Amino acid sequence: MPGRGLNLGLALLSFAITFWAWNMIAPLAVHYAEELGLDPTQQAMLIATPVIVGSLGRILTGALTDRFGGRVMFTTLTAVSAVPVLLVMWAGDLGSYWLLIVFGFLLGIAGTTFAVGIPFVNAWYEPSRRGFATGLFGAGMGGTALSSFFTPRFVQWFGYEATHVIIAVVLLVVAALVWFMMRDSPAWKPNRDKVWPKLAAAGKLAVTWQMAFLYAVTFGGFVAFSTYLPTYLKAIYEYDLADAGARTAGFAIAAVVARPIGGWLSDKIGPAKVLGVSLAGAAVMAIVIALQPPPEFLAGLSFVLMALFLGLGTGAVFTWVAQRAPAERVGTVTGIVGAAGGLGGYFPPLVMGATYNAEANSYTIGLVLLCATAIVALAFTWFLARRKQAEA
Repeated sequence: MPGRGLNLGLALLSFAITFWAWNMIAPLAVHYAEELGLDPTQQAMLIATPVIVGSLGRILTGALTDRFGGRVMFTTLTAVSAVPVLLVMWAGDLGSYWLLIVFGFLLGIAGTTFAVGIPFVNAWYEPSRRGFATGLFGAGMGGTALSSFFTPRFVQWFGYEATHVIIAVVLLVVAALVWFMMRDSPAWKPNRDKVWPKLAAAGKLAVTWQMAFLYAVTFGGFVAFSTYLPTYLKAIYEYDLADAGARTAGFAIAAVVARPIGGWLSDKIGPAKVLGVSLAGAAVMAIVIALQPPPEFLAGLSFVLMALFLGLGTGAVFTWVAQRAPAERVGTVTGIVGAAGGLGGYFPPLVMGATYNAEANSYTIGLVLLCATAIVALAFTWFLARRKQAEA
């Protein structure tokens, strides 16, 4: 279909820059903690707060995308995201923890674009290529890698205020590009049903909640690591802000590379098999990371492998969504599943902060809980695959 490559690229660009904005607090969390004297629980809360709106907001943006299309929604959300970026800057200048919480909550708007992109890309591609296409779009979650690597360096190079202004301006520029260059697929037709009945209809589909749980584990794990890893690396390995950010960026890049591979493999061998490998690998690596392997090589390899397994899983889940969700409900189902994924990333940082053992300098309890969750999700994946075979 002519034009689909350009539109996929624009969707990927918008997704990446909004995810950069969504993740702007986490790379600076150590800075905020030192400036404001935050304890581990307060710091974890600050990191996790933007995830709330970025998660729950996907339910609404997914349903609105079914009605208004990706061009309108991408443009609007990318432009609006510039506002909370500047408000977070202002709160940081004032040194107000509670204003950072409030404006970090609003910053979550930037995290809702994922639910726009999946139905937008789905409409451009035939079913046999949707796993790869949505996986490639999903690589825009690499915006968290860009943020982890560049945000602390921008602060060093240009200053705290200038960093936020730069990102706000880039958001507005990308919004303009999307408005003038992006087009919805000729195959897409607006669903003008009222939003709440659409959400209720999607909520009655078993696939919605099945995929929501699996995405909460895979993508939630990615979000949790991407946001909390700078804090973890500072505590366990004593890296400074820039070094911790660089290593977090490496983690995110590995997951970004794995996501389209997960989608492509799911097109070839089925999403259940790919997801099984993903969850088994994540369970094993959680235990390995809990043992605190020594830096640089062994620790780095452990986190990269964890990222690869989680990335494969995120690609597999949305291939499964594309295969099983009704075409007219893809946006709404995507919104609910995407919200679950974001919420899956909200709670682990809070758990990590609450279970941190300062005397032993250990996050073992949190990582063991991650292992247990991955094992439960693996058993659930096996159950779904067996039931699908029995129905066939």
